Amino acid sequence: MIGLIVTILVVGLIAGALARLLVPGKQNLSIPMTIVLGVVGSFVGGFLGFLIFGKDSAQGFLQPAGIIGSVIGAVIVLVIWLKVGGRNSVRSR
Repeated sequence: MIGLIVTILVVGLIAGALARLLVPGKQNLSIPMTIVLGVVGSFVGGFLGFLIFGKDSAQGFLQPAGIIGSVIGAVIVLVIWLKVGGRNSVRSR
């Protein structure tokens, strides 16, 4: 169980960092938020992979296609975050 959690966090960090490198512009995200971005991106990438290909993780979680899907999902989540939720709530006049 601990190994699965560590694997999810490491893949999340890698996917989040790669997504931040691929998306242009400045993202003010800390390392924990980068991990969260990667983990959420992994779920989005896995869900999209299931919708497109109709397969789940029966062959194991740590596969090259899964990591690529995680990065693609993290890029999608990051772009949505920058467009919708990345704004400051306090505006100067």
